[in-house]
Amino acid sequence: MPEANSRVNDFAFKLANVNGTGSASANGLLMQAIFRMGIPVSGKNLFPSNIQGLPTWYEIRVNKDGRTSRALDYDLIVAMNAQTYARDIQEVRAGGYLLFDSSWPLDKGVQRPDVTFLGVPLAQLCVEHFREPRERILMKNIAYAGSLIALLDIEMSVVEELLQETYGKKKALLESNQKALKLGYDFAKQNFECPLALRVQKMNANGDKILIDGNTATALGALYAGCTVAAWYPITPATSVMESFKSLCERYRKDPKTGKNNFAILQAEDELAAIGIVIGAGWAGARAFTSTAGPGISLMNEFLGLAYYAEIPAVLVDVQRVGPSTGMPTRTQQADLLLCAYASHGDTKHILLFPAHPAECFEFAVTSFDLAEKFQTPVILMSDLDIGMNDWVVPRLTWDDSYKPERGRVLSPEQIEKLGHFHRYADEDEYFVTPRTLPGVSAKGAFLTRGSGHNRLGGYTELPDEYQAVVDRLAEKHRAAARFIPPPVIDSSRSSKGKGKGKGRTSFSLVTLGGCDAAVREALDLLGQRGIHGDYMRIRGFPFGAEVEAFLNVHDFNYIVEQNRDHQLKSLITLETGVPKEKLKSLLFYAGFPLSAGQVVEGLLSAMGKPDGEPTRGLGGMPEALSGAEG
Repeated sequence: MPEANSRVNDFAFKLANVNGTGSASANGLLMQAIFRMGIPVSGKNLFPSNIQGLPTWYEIRVNKDGRTSRALDYDLIVAMNAQTYARDIQEVRAGGYLLFDSSWPLDKGVQRPDVTFLGVPLAQLCVEHFREPRERILMKNIAYAGSLIALLDIEMSVVEELLQETYGKKKALLESNQKALKLGYDFAKQNFECPLALRVQKMNANGDKILIDGNTATALGALYAGCTVAAWYPITPATSVMESFKSLCERYRKDPKTGKNNFAILQAEDELAAIGIVIGAGWAGARAFTSTAGPGISLMNEFLGLAYYAEIPAVLVDVQRVGPSTGMPTRTQQADLLLCAYASHGDTKHILLFPAHPAECFEFAVTSFDLAEKFQTPVILMSDLDIGMNDWVVPRLTWDDSYKPERGRVLSPEQIEKLGHFHRYADEDEYFVTPRTLPGVSAKGAFLTRGSGHNRLGGYTELPDEYQAVVDRLAEKHRAAARFIPPPVIDSSRSSKGKGKGKGRTSFSLVTLGGCDAAVREALDLLGQRGIHGDYMRIRGFPFGAEVEAFLNVHDFNYIVEQNRDHQLKSLITLETGVPKEKLKSLLFYAGFPLSAGQVVEGLLSAMGKPDGEPTRGLGGMPEALSGAEG
């Protein structure tokens, strides 16, 4: 039989199943066990938007160097879905393995001579050892996990510990899982040479790391930020943000003496009501947020314009998915950038934050509330489905107990009493922010919150000069916020061999945002092995700081890597900076799956006019117009 090259802690495998059959538990068990063995690991859940019946895949990448971007070459595939056998078998790397349910014969037409087929009679084993039909379906997945534990040399003691933690209080479930696990494990041990050439070996690379998804981390950040009010309408992939926030509040935000809630969470009748509740709570002085996705942002546009113009703090979490319209709710994209930057009719500009992984979701959630209150405006935290719903290995979250919320210019009763008159939109500070009062604090500080035309005194106006003075100040305020946006991550360490001629500049850079980070950084390392050296920048927020424009201007070509069709980050840079358009090129990937380093490498080589695999000594001859890699 053909055998893959022996590799320890450096391979990828894919689990192909049918949605709704309970495979998530088995797949999560495998990933968590590898993580607890101290090995860097990442998982990507590619699932359909229906309840059950369609194909679903779970991809696990084991990489001792900590690479977390999606793999496209699979050393082992577990084929549990007859509908996708042909496709799954074709995706196995030459010399790799395919584990399948041999309770039924495998069509010889789909078999490959360069792949080792590992047949385990999973259905037959479960029929023989379990009575209930549903239990047989569920336990078949745990049985294949047992076989993989033997084949990949995953420590059984670690898996047993995980089962105890999950099902320790449910004796029947624990025993069923243990039995199924043993069935698959024993069969593999008795019938195959274990472990395979692909295997794991205990490391100590995760001592200071945790396994967490972005939606949970975002909810935790909102809790730590002091948020007490939340309103939402369920939508994939953002629902678990609010579910996690609710669970955290029920545990940590109750009065210890009375047991009463110190929070309010409302499931509204729609997204319009949800953002309206959040704006009302922000106006009253509470820290409040809503979680949603692109369709929800579309519905919230008018209220976002009100909060921008009336200057009311509000936080939105946009877990982006594929659009337009309903689109593909369980696929990932970064296609809400322009929608969020300019949400609402008229001239509006909003503060946006772009986390790249769950640790930044936690950090930026806190930053979102501080910015919203400091600048009295909506702030949109822009995650995506890959970050939000997949488990990531990230540094252990840290917290500074001396943290004090940035409440901005909120006048106290004493400050109000010293005023001759209070005018809501007058007396701006160096950041063009005017003081506000909270309702019920002082009658002297009362004012009418206006979404209609108003002047600096807060009065209604249709006079051109008075209207323009207010909206011009809002534009200045937005520009001033750039100083407080998380700065871009810039890495020029790879470009020492790729300096441009004459001016000491590197010829090109790769620029990206959000969840593309891991794939682009890995791609730059791979390109370096080909003699192609470039700089890197990850933009972490909007409005852009001076560092962004300076970085872009110093490079001849900046390739903007993003997950949308319409060059949205590139367009935002073009609109909001003075960087010449000819310096900006696009690499676009928008088919809905998480980005891989291989796609970035292929896209850049194509854009440069270099055949795949051709060594490149210099980077002259860059095309003026990019033929982007669209996937």
